[in-house]
Order: sequence, then C-alpha cells, then structure tokens
Amino acid sequence: MKKWLCAAGLGLALAASASVQAADKIAVVNVSSIFQQLPQRETVGKQLENEFKGRASELQTMENSLQTKMQKLQRDGSTMKASERSKMEKDIMAQREQFSTKAQAFDQDNRRRQMEERNKILSRIQDAVKAVATKEGYDVVIDANAVAYVANAKDITADVLKQVK
Repeated sequence: MKKWLCAAGLGLALAASASVQAADKIAVVNVSSIFQQLPQRETVGKQLENEFKGRASELQTMENSLQTKMQKLQRDGSTMKASERSKMEKDIMAQREQFSTKAQAFDQDNRRRQMEERNKILSRIQDAVKAVATKEGYDVVIDANAVAYVANAKDITADVLKQVK
C-alpha cells in the first residue's frame, strides 16, 4: 500500500512537471498599445469621418434650424395668434421628431462602421500575433491587459507591431 502511494505521488509529480514544461515558452503582448500605435487607425478614422461628413452636417443644419424656431417661439410666442403659435409648435414637434430619428440612425450607422473597421484591425493584429508566436516558438501568448503579473515571459509587443505595420 505504501509503495502504491509513493508511485502515485511520483506519477502526479511527474505529470505536473511535464505540464509545466509543456507551456514554458510564454509571451506577453499588449494588444491595446499596438492598436493605439497603428497608423491605419488614424487613416480609418479620417475615412469614416469623410464617409459620415454629409450626414453630420445635415444633422447640424437641422439642429440649428430647430433651435432658431424654438427661440422664435419663445421670443414671439406671447404676441402670436393662437393658431400661429399652435401651428409653429406642431412644426417644431415634427421637426424635433424627424431630427431625433435621423440622429439615432446616424449614431447607429456610425457605431456599426467603427466596430467593423476596429474588428478588421484587431484581426490583423491577431494574425500578426500568431505569426510571431509561431516564428519564435511560443506555446502561449497572453494579452498584457488580461494578466495581473507575469515574471518569466517575453514581451513581443514590438515584434507584433513591426509585423502589423
């Protein structure tokens, strides 16, 4: 019985050390740092800004028109005929509703496009991480933001950044 326990204990110790040695090539990469340093991120930002420039200026014009009408109603509302004031209030409400609908659609479209472009860039970063890890022979690559502390791991952020650029 004693020999059996010793053999089982030795077997567990060997299995534990083998699993530790299996993942001894660990690297760390800071994906958010790479994302911030990429020149493509700024290019995509300008491209999206140009893509949505027309709709943004249209919304700005609608907002200014709406504010002007509301100021006029506040300023002249007490001297207007009841029918004129009612007509202007209805017009303002319709315009406010139209503005709100267009602004919401604009926001959703803008957010969707930003996520699409962000995911494309992150996919390129992921491919570069895989390429560097394979080339260098790393078994595990961990995002630096997901780990509190790592002692014996090489930081491959610079290598990945070169690969992505």
